[in-house]
Amino acid sequence: MKTEIIALDVNSIDMGKLGYCAEVIKSGGLVAFPTETVYGLGANALDGNAVSGIFEAKGRPGDNPLIVHVACKDSVNSLVAGIPYKASLMMDKLWPGPLTIIMEKSGIVPDAVTAGLNTVGVRMPAHPVALALIREAGVPVAAPSANTSGLPSPTIARHVIEDLQGKVHVIIDAGSAQVGLESTVVDMTSVPPAVLRPGGITLLQLEGLVGPVSIEPSDADGAKKDSVPKAPGMKYTHYSPRAKVIVVEGEVKHVAFKIKELAGEYKGRGIKAGILATRQTIDMYPFENVISMGDRDNPETIAARLFKVLREMDSMGVQVIISEAIDSAGIGLAVMNRMNKAAGYNIIRV
Repeated sequence: MKTEIIALDVNSIDMGKLGYCAEVIKSGGLVAFPTETVYGLGANALDGNAVSGIFEAKGRPGDNPLIVHVACKDSVNSLVAGIPYKASLMMDKLWPGPLTIIMEKSGIVPDAVTAGLNTVGVRMPAHPVALALIREAGVPVAAPSANTSGLPSPTIARHVIEDLQGKVHVIIDAGSAQVGLESTVVDMTSVPPAVLRPGGITLLQLEGLVGPVSIEPSDADGAKKDSVPKAPGMKYTHYSPRAKVIVVEGEVKHVAFKIKELAGEYKGRGIKAGILATRQTIDMYPFENVISMGDRDNPETIAARLFKVLREMDSMGVQVIISEAIDSAGIGLAVMNRMNKAAGYNIIRV
C-alpha cells in the first residue's frame, strides 16, 4: 500500500487537501491525523470492514475496543442508546477536549468498534484539523492511537510514519500534539462513574463537575485478565519502547541514588542504559544517555514529552531505560499510568 503524507497548517487549513483526506475515510480508507492528545488512526466508524483495517494496520488485538470521534455533541445521539444527565454535563463543559465518555451503544455501531460490548466510547477532539476532518467526512471516525500496537503513542507525524508507512492510505502532518497522553476515559454505565483510563482531564476536574468518581483497577492491580476491556489501555501491554523500562519511585534524593547505582551496574556489565530525569534532577546523573522528561513542578510538560522521550531512547539504542517517577497528583496520575504500563509494572520503591 502506498502511503501519502499530507502536510496541513493548523492555523490555515487547506480545505482541498483536507477534503481529499475526508474522501479517503468516506470510501473506507485509513487516515492518520493529529488530535490534541496524540495522533490517531481513523476510519469510518460505521463501516465494519474499514474498522477492521485499523486492527490489521496496528496489529491490535480484536478484543480491544476503539473510541469513536465526533465533531459535535448532536452526533452522539445516533451512536448511543441514551445520554445520561452527567454525561451531557461533561460534554457541555469538557468537550471538545481529552475526555472519552462510555455509554450504551446503539445498533448502528459495528461490533468491530466495541469488541462486541454493548457500550461505546465517544469523544470530541480539541484539534482544528481533527474536527475539520470529521466534519468533512460526514461520519463518526473510529480512531485509536496511530502506532504499532504496544509501542509508545505518536505525538508527531514522524512517529506515525516510522510505525505505519505502507500500512495506511494517508498520514496528515500537522505538527505536535499538545497534551501528549491519550484521553481520560470515563464509564457512565457504572455508579458512580468510573475512570477506566486517566488522561488530560483530571479526577479533580471530573469530581468538581459530577461528584464522586471511582478509578477502575488496571490489569496489574486487580482486573481480570480474561475479561474484555471496556476501554483501550486496560488489558494489554501499552506505551512500551523496545528497551526494558524500570521505574524508580520514592523521595527524590533516594531515587537519584538508586538510579545512579543501577546505571553504574548496567554500565559495568556492558549494557547500554538510559536515564529519564526531570529538569530539577538531570544534573545529578554523570552518565551518557540522560534525557529530561520535563519540569517536575509542571507535570503537563512531562505528559507532553513522555512518549517522545521513550521513542528517543529507542533511537539512541539503549537496552534499559531507568526512569524517575513523579507525583501522581493531577495529570501526574495519567503520566504514571503510562509510565508504569511502559515498564510492565517493573517498579522499584526506595
